[in-house]
Amino acid sequence: MSEKIWTNLTMDINGLTQEVKFSKTAIEEIFNPFLRKLTELQGMTDRKIIAYIAAPPAAGKTTIAQFLEKLSRENQMFTNIRALGMDGFHYDSEYLKKNKILRDGQEILMNDIKGAPETFDVDSMQIKLREVRQEGTNWNIYDRIIHDVVHDALNVEDDIILVEGNYFLLNEPRWTNIRVLADYTVFIKAAPELLTERLISRKMNTGLTREEAENFYLNSDSKNVERVLKNSAHANETWELQADGDYIKLDDDEEDFDEMIFENETEN
Repeated sequence: MSEKIWTNLTMDINGLTQEVKFSKTAIEEIFNPFLRKLTELQGMTDRKIIAYIAAPPAAGKTTIAQFLEKLSRENQMFTNIRALGMDGFHYDSEYLKKNKILRDGQEILMNDIKGAPETFDVDSMQIKLREVRQEGTNWNIYDRIIHDVVHDALNVEDDIILVEGNYFLLNEPRWTNIRVLADYTVFIKAAPELLTERLISRKMNTGLTREEAENFYLNSDSKNVERVLKNSAHANETWELQADGDYIKLDDDEEDFDEMIFENETEN
């Protein structure tokens, strides 16, 4: 087997400078064909289109979405896409610190599970997505310096909007209203054990101790990972994160086989 060829880049991800890499195979066999599909779809519909990348936390969806935007703008064969994130639709920090939800019979402060589906203002996001498709709008962002939402921070008028987030394909009330707004969807699968250290390190980078980060992972992040992997609807195509950070595209047979295994485990 030949050695992989990697493209290494320095990118600004969520306001932080990061070193990232993608394999030449992933670019040529997954990312470029995906951009070609969106370009063709927008050309056929002759209107603004919305695509989603959904994935469990720490599967690389934000980095991929921003890299896809970069690729689209560097190749004249593709219509430029605009990469946006779901995180700007967290409830404001003040709201999360004052409100609780009921989980497993216990009242939990929303701020303690920040990032869970319940901590997002889904209704506002649905309104914004409809505005994006119709005429363009201003989009919220999440500022990771102040750890809070900045409303209407970005003006969005592009013809192809690629929005990334954890819960776009979630089979749960309210989220199904978001799912139906997409013209095309991608789901990124990842083994939970590949995400654990990524998520713990992410929390430590915000100032938490190792123990605090591990506790947050156990009480929040791990539950979100499981929820996304087990309760997301079928996407138009599925990519999978590999142990070396690379991505592969799964064909329909592989996806169906995985679903059959999970259904059999549930029945047993």
